[in-house]
Amino acid sequence: MNRRHLLVTYDISDDKRRTSVFNLLQANGDHAQYSVFLCQLNETELARLQASLEPMIHATEDQILILDLGKVEYSEALAVTTLGRAYAPPIRTMIV
Repeated sequence: MNRRHLLVTYDISDDKRRTSVFNLLQANGDHAQYSVFLCQLNETELARLQASLEPMIHATEDQILILDLGKVEYSEALAVTTLGRAYAPPIRTMIV
């Protein structure tokens, strides 16, 4: 399946809900900033993530944005331009 670069950000005021969302996103992507994650997911993984996130949030108080940044081709790198402190993505390795 084709993997896609996704930027996931959230605005959640409740500490318990925010911590639950943070932990789930940390298991599925790279923590880029306070409430911002970069993920590389296929269609099935994204559907599972969305299904897991939905019951964690309050529909009228919280917001999660998922922005599709395009296909992950053969390169693992995503072009990121920063102003100020440089962004250093974590190095992920697969352990089988």
